[in-house]
Amino acid sequence: MQSPDARMLLHCAVPTALAGAAGAVLSGVLAGGKGAIGAAVGAFVVILFMGIGQIVLQRTAKSFPHLFQAMGLMLYTTQILLLAVVLAVFKNTTLFDTKAFAFTLLGATVVWVVCQALSHSKAKILYIEPDSSETGKQVASGASS
Repeated sequence: MQSPDARMLLHCAVPTALAGAAGAVLSGVLAGGKGAIGAAVGAFVVILFMGIGQIVLQRTAKSFPHLFQAMGLMLYTTQILLLAVVLAVFKNTTLFDTKAFAFTLLGATVVWVVCQALSHSKAKILYIEPDSSETGKQVASGASS
């Protein structure tokens, strides 16, 4: 992973982990130990899913730049569906507080997406690569009479 890619991943993961820690503390106060565990698991799931998605999207952008937009849309749809499946699987669990889990999952997802959008907007990424073969040639302009 190149430095800008790692930096973008870090700019998303750290605020999401901080939001998850805040959710765990708040859930621990409001719902006890099971609430804190549920919030921590929710933040972990978001960081895991979104981090893997970010890595897949960055590799796709390098290998198949023409598929970048379609892959991004498919990836985000898949991530949201997987998060819904995780919510459905843990709906009746007694391992942790499901409300704390769900709210932290939602909050951490929003934090990740906002941080990702901000990181992309601040990044200096070329979306058009200059053609190196054109640099040595002189382009004639106008009529050649």
